[in-house]
Amino acid sequence: MVDARGYSCPIPVVMVQRAVKAENPKALTVLVDEQVCVENVTRFAKASGYAVSVTRDGEDYRMELTK
Repeated sequence: MVDARGYSCPIPVVMVQRAVKAENPKALTVLVDEQVCVENVTRFAKASGYAVSVTRDGEDYRMELTK
């Protein structure tokens, strides 16, 4: 899991990039708290071959990246 809440872009994207590079996971959960982070992480994830689903819980977004 990548908890990027409290960080502004591009930091959440960098955190996800590092997790993908280090672990090459088939599934990864990402937590962010800004819509722009959702958009940027989604763009990176799709370019890396992941499908993305997003749910919102209050002020936070939970992103599920799956291959």
